[in-house]
Amino acid sequence: MAHAQEKNVEHLQQTWFAYFNQTRLTDKSGLWVDIHVRFTGNFMDDLGQTIGRLGYTYYLNDQTRFTVGYAYATQYGLTEGAPDVPEHRPWQQVQWIEKKNWLVISQYLRLEERFRREVSAGELTSDYNFNYRVRYNMAFSIPLKGKQMVAKTPFLFINDELHINFGKEITNNYFDQNRLFIGLGYQFTSELNAQLGYLKVFQQMPQPGTFRDVDAIRLFVFHNLDFRSKE
Repeated sequence: MAHAQEKNVEHLQQTWFAYFNQTRLTDKSGLWVDIHVRFTGNFMDDLGQTIGRLGYTYYLNDQTRFTVGYAYATQYGLTEGAPDVPEHRPWQQVQWIEKKNWLVISQYLRLEERFRREVSAGELTSDYNFNYRVRYNMAFSIPLKGKQMVAKTPFLFINDELHINFGKEITNNYFDQNRLFIGLGYQFTSELNAQLGYLKVFQQMPQPGTFRDVDAIRLFVFHNLDFRSKE
């Protein structure tokens, strides 16, 4: 009789910090920058991952924009002798933003090409493994004072992001992970807000039957600048 595959779940507590900047240079062009620092092990014991991301954005209009860019990520070795694993990650994205009374809806669909250094016998090699990943994110910003997301407005922020892997090297984990966040934010100015809350990550690992369940504190800062000339 066949036996069901044993399910192995690793439970982690993490803390995620990030800064996001979208700078609009002209009616049609702009820049995207985001920087991430993630700690793991009882929330803050060890540095787990860093990511730096840069992109060029084309604005179809105020609500829809396309971005292409490059990211560099490092996954830090958490056991003695384990190497830090770098990753090169070109990416392309379309983003939609819809503003209504009492609600702002933001969505993006992102394609990533992931080139990660391979590890053999505990050492980095010169080879890379490669796969594609698609990410879909939907977020809701709900003002808790007034009807609009204007300066000095507290708000409720909810978002969910699904990650799907594909490519010839993907055999077990087509579903990569899901990230569900709920928290409170404050719109300091028309250009700057911050959000603090709880993040739940459930991830399927490359090894069959192996999963990661993460409870995280997340603090993200969003900074949008507009350098277009004001007439």
